[in-house]
Amino acid sequence: MPETLLSPKTDGLDTSWTRREIDQQPETLRATQALLRDRRAEIEAFITPLLARPELRIVLTGAGTSAFIGECLAPWLSRELGRPVEAIATTDIVSAPSLYLRADAPTLLVSFGRSGSSPESVAAADLADATIGEAYHLIVTCNAAGELARRASDNTHVVVLPEATHDRGFAMTSSFSAMMLAALAILAGIDTLDARESAIAAAVDEVLTQCEPLVASLATRGFKRVVYLGSGVFKGLAREAALKLMELSDGAVVTAFDTALGFRHGPKTIVNTDTLAVVFVSNDPLTRRYDLDIVEELRSDGHCGALAVISAQPGDGADITITGMADATDADLLFPFIVPAQMFGLHVSLALGLTPDRPNASGTVNRVVQGVRIYAAQP
Repeated sequence: MPETLLSPKTDGLDTSWTRREIDQQPETLRATQALLRDRRAEIEAFITPLLARPELRIVLTGAGTSAFIGECLAPWLSRELGRPVEAIATTDIVSAPSLYLRADAPTLLVSFGRSGSSPESVAAADLADATIGEAYHLIVTCNAAGELARRASDNTHVVVLPEATHDRGFAMTSSFSAMMLAALAILAGIDTLDARESAIAAAVDEVLTQCEPLVASLATRGFKRVVYLGSGVFKGLAREAALKLMELSDGAVVTAFDTALGFRHGPKTIVNTDTLAVVFVSNDPLTRRYDLDIVEELRSDGHCGALAVISAQPGDGADITITGMADATDADLLFPFIVPAQMFGLHVSLALGLTPDRPNASGTVNRVVQGVRIYAAQP
């Protein structure tokens, strides 16, 4: 069986931007919601008439981590809004616009961008304007000087988040959570999220301290493979968690993601004694049963090197339990659940002797994507 996970505390000497940006998330989440409250009138003047249109297509888009915001939120927003909400990466839109953009469908393109200057982010917005008869843009960005933030037109509303969310580290952390909170609030209701924001920020604050001994210990174990499993909204979060570790380990750790049910259909072959499996457990009663089944299976078959379970339910015997959130929606749990994955990636980076703010010293990948050529779409 996977051994019990106990761990010592980190030495606390890391002063990287990445560390600071992980730690600052309770404050940046509060600051983001305060900004939305202050600008509620102008935001709602733009978004409310659009959401009142049943024929409006809503597409959440971005590249990399920014795209995974959409993957996390789209299933939950679809249910809450009673209409389809799609998550389509800018990298997909730009490479095959005829497959993803519909000229005859009025569309709200919700674009996420830390820098707001990634070539695909700009090109996707341009393609939407050129292709769709009636295109609207909600831009959520962390950089007031980025290209997306400077788009000004009658069909566009730009929300620039607090400067602190414009992460300086390579791996997106506080920018991810702040943009996700902003989209959740704007599309589901700023007032609605107002009542939940303090609980979300408090849960993130608590888990920052609670998870560190565990992840610091796991980072010293030298796992060669790590798989994150999550169902529903947590499938997108599992993908983001896997990317965080891949980025911060500079690809030294093989990462994967899947759902609790999908994992058995081939991907479980990643499991061996060098594998750490991490399971995000849903609060939805039905979904949670499938999550706990894969936890039980991984514990009983004893093939993985270690298993870490993250849950908001005190009775689950999780390695990390998010207290005070047993009745929270899964959308609210996205925020505290991602923290252990961010922190684990940071500690693995340090354990490997890397610089977390610039783990890829060769320059193969960069904080703002470079080297992308944008081609004209064929009519």
